[in-house]
Amino acid sequence: MAVAKILLFYKFVPLADPEAVRAWQLELCSRLGLRGRVIVAPHGINATLGGDVAACKDYLKAIRRYGPLHDVDASWSDGTGLDAAGRSLDFPRLSVKTRPELVAFGVPELAVDGDGVIGGGARLTPEELDALVADREDVVLFDGRNRIEATVGRFDGAVVPEVDNTHDFIAELDSGRYDDLRSRPVVTYCTGGVRCEVLSVLMRQRGFGEVYQLDGGIARYLERFGSRSRWRGALTVFDAREVVVPAGATPIGTCHSCGAAASGLRNCREPVCRIRLVTCTQCATGKVSCTDHSQRSDQESMSEATAP
Repeated sequence: MAVAKILLFYKFVPLADPEAVRAWQLELCSRLGLRGRVIVAPHGINATLGGDVAACKDYLKAIRRYGPLHDVDASWSDGTGLDAAGRSLDFPRLSVKTRPELVAFGVPELAVDGDGVIGGGARLTPEELDALVADREDVVLFDGRNRIEATVGRFDGAVVPEVDNTHDFIAELDSGRYDDLRSRPVVTYCTGGVRCEVLSVLMRQRGFGEVYQLDGGIARYLERFGSRSRWRGALTVFDAREVVVPAGATPIGTCHSCGAAASGLRNCREPVCRIRLVTCTQCATGKVSCTDHSQRSDQESMSEATAP
């Protein structure tokens, strides 16, 4: 019986010919009927793919036979389903591209060797993260995602930077807003680990003395603990599911339209708008728009969108 799965992985490693890797990935994914996104850069690969579980396993076997990717570590989650041809319903198509960076921080000169990013924070497993927080009261959990993602889910007590995209992080760190954290242990985290890997480098370069990164990101943490530990709310993902809600999780977001507790995210219906709005199940049945809540003050709406 066909089972829909989604796998998420990245690998920082020098790739001598990204265009050749892109062509190989396109052929491999197409042949296996996988949909999703693959980004190939001179310093590695980043992918989120969905399809039948057997096809996903065949894909991982194939890429692990390629020397630079032999130890790729993927996170798994349940997909929504498959169409009649066995293709993932969570992605409309397959996109395989080459880019200067795996994540667009604006630092294409990132130093990478066979062991990964050079100068990044120490890696913590989910268990090690919990142990560190329990042992040291001064630990700071630092969100490496944008503020909209954090409105529906984040670690308890985490610092959520005022950023709309990864390009904003460098200016945010250079603003001096977080200088008081430089002498404290800081753990960066993000969805699958790729963003916080780069962020930990940027923080160390700016004088943060004790920097860690959550290995495998939130996805790996939820695989181990679900909603039983320090995570609160839902996890934003970048496919048709929009968010993944761990079993037993309580919504921490506020619906942009009616103010009810919510975990959902929906794109604004306006063609020129790229805002994702926190939306409850009932309001999601209508036309979601950032103008739907015009009767509420701009100040109130902004405070909800950026609440730490």
